[in-house]
Amino acid sequence: MSARTQAGNRGGRPRDSRVDDAIASAVRELLAEVGYARLTTAAVAARAGVGKAAIYRRHAGKQEMIFDVLVPGQFLAVAPDRGSLRADLAAVLAEVADSMAAPPPGTIPGLLADVQADPALRKRFDAKYLAAQRRTLTEVLDRAAARGELTARPGPAALNALLVGPVFAWLFLLSESPDQLPALTSLLLDATLALIGAGDPGAPDGSGSEIVT
Repeated sequence: MSARTQAGNRGGRPRDSRVDDAIASAVRELLAEVGYARLTTAAVAARAGVGKAAIYRRHAGKQEMIFDVLVPGQFLAVAPDRGSLRADLAAVLAEVADSMAAPPPGTIPGLLADVQADPALRKRFDAKYLAAQRRTLTEVLDRAAARGELTARPGPAALNALLVGPVFAWLFLLSESPDQLPALTSLLLDATLALIGAGDPGAPDGSGSEIVT
C-alpha cells in the first residue's frame, strides 16, 4: 500500500503540500503589500490560486491562517537542551525575538488584538500555542531543577511572561529597533535568571551588552 493511500485511510484525502506552500507564500506577500488589517482570506485564495474551501480545510479563519504561517506549530514546541539553564533560556529568547521581529509591522499587535477579542479564538490559541510553550518551559525548568541550578522555581506562566513581555514591549509599545534585540535579550536573560535565583550574570555569553538608542 502506498504512503499516499495510507494517509488517505487515516483520515480522508491527504493534504497537498503545494497548496500549503502557495497559501503560506500568499499570506507573506499580502502582509508585506497591504498589511494585516486589509488582508482577507479571499485575497489569499486568489493570490495562491486555490479556492477558499482549501484554506478553511487547513485554518479556521484569517487569524489562525496568519498565525500558522508566521508562527508554525514547531514554535517553542521542542525544549532546547544546551546543558545549562542560561543556555536553554538564551535559545528560547532567540526564538521569541525572531518570531516577533520577522513579520511586517503591525502584524503581531493586530493578530493578538483579534485573538483577545474573540473568546473562541482565544481558547483555540491557548490550546494550540500557549500550551506548547508552557510544556517547553516546564521541561526547561525540570532539567534546571535536576541539575541543581534553581534556588526557587517559577511557574511556566511566570517564566513565559518574563521572556515574552519585554520583547513585545520593546518592539510594539516602545517602537524600538529590532536591531537592538540581541543586546536587549542578553540583558533580559540576566534579569530573568536573577529573578528566579539562577545563573551568573558575569557568564561569558554576551551578557552585559548595552542597548544604544
